Amino acid sequence: MPSLRQLFLDHLGQTSPTPLMLQIERAEGSFLYDSDGKDYIDLISGVSVSSTGHCHPAVVAAVQEQAARYMHLMVYGEVVQSPQVRYAERLASLLPPSLRSVFFVNSGSEAIEGALKLSRRHTGRNEIIYFRNAYHGSTTGALSVQGSETYRNAFRPLMPSTTMAEFNSPDAPAKVSQSTAAVIVEPVQAEAGVIEPAGSFLADLRHACDRNGAMLIFDEVQTGFGRTGSLFSLIKYNVIPDILVLAKALGGGMPLGAFIASREIMSSLAHDPVLGHITTFGGHPVCCAAGMASLEVILNGNLTQMAVEKEHLFREELEGMPIREIRGQGLLLAVVPDDKKLIPAIVARAPEYGLMLDYFLFCDEAFRIAPPLTISTDEIRLACQRLRELIKAVS
Repeated sequence: MPSLRQLFLDHLGQTSPTPLMLQIERAEGSFLYDSDGKDYIDLISGVSVSSTGHCHPAVVAAVQEQAARYMHLMVYGEVVQSPQVRYAERLASLLPPSLRSVFFVNSGSEAIEGALKLSRRHTGRNEIIYFRNAYHGSTTGALSVQGSETYRNAFRPLMPSTTMAEFNSPDAPAKVSQSTAAVIVEPVQAEAGVIEPAGSFLADLRHACDRNGAMLIFDEVQTGFGRTGSLFSLIKYNVIPDILVLAKALGGGMPLGAFIASREIMSSLAHDPVLGHITTFGGHPVCCAAGMASLEVILNGNLTQMAVEKEHLFREELEGMPIREIRGQGLLLAVVPDDKKLIPAIVARAPEYGLMLDYFLFCDEAFRIAPPLTISTDEIRLACQRLRELIKAVS
């Protein structure tokens, strides 16, 4: 009888020749546990997904309760489902008044696709401006606005009428013209190695879009829900987009994405043609129930504010290690060792030391620290102790 690991290789589509191959049997809080009972401190939270930790009791209870009531009923947008409506209402209450119409989908990539379609449909224009080292997903439209040729070239031809600009460049706003449908930007470039906006960069993009009648799309798939010390980066930087894209932590560990706009803008998808954007499973009631429960945990536990305190503790505990720089705020950090050649060994050998670490797609000089917002101070200290031993072993 083949092992589960062999069946994994035989029957699941692979994303790389070298998967981690950890056989995880259960997860709780900040820890994953494998088939031998070994624990791993999750310092990446499923790439910014499990913001309230694994199997948070409130989230599990919400999933169980909703699954017992009903699951899929009808394609999205036809039947009034309480989990969808209540979650959309709660999100709108936390966002600026112009962002009150929520279109739920299944993932971040699908949310990006919906946002791109909405901007083109509403403006009647084609051009999309994006940024070098941006990551917005892997579907064809999202890939068309990804700022790395490494991942794009093998899949050309891609969506036409896209223009790349340089993040934080003062020249970028000047690229916006009367032909531009939208500028799509991560307020903090995550996969570039946590690059924050400089000065008035985001505000300048907003002004350029306003002058030219273009739309501004914020991709907060990774930065949303308190990870950088503000519930949303648009609040932190005081710049309001026309369309906001959310996913990852949105579902509290369940698959869920959304793009959010004003009622007027969103209505563009409902006519000429009707069903301008449709999805079967978008806003699945169990996913919305999980997301709502997770959001309330974040709000009630002041996890957004505590993310900054925990960032400071990470920085303190990492002092004295051979680390040149730590970029980022809150619990989205890029750790830059003195010797970047150590990165592959640090990430590959992290499980030996009971850690889950990860690379950045477009930054080879740093590794990621983005644990659940619920990680405790004792867990942070233990993680940094293990990390110290790991770096010493590979140096």
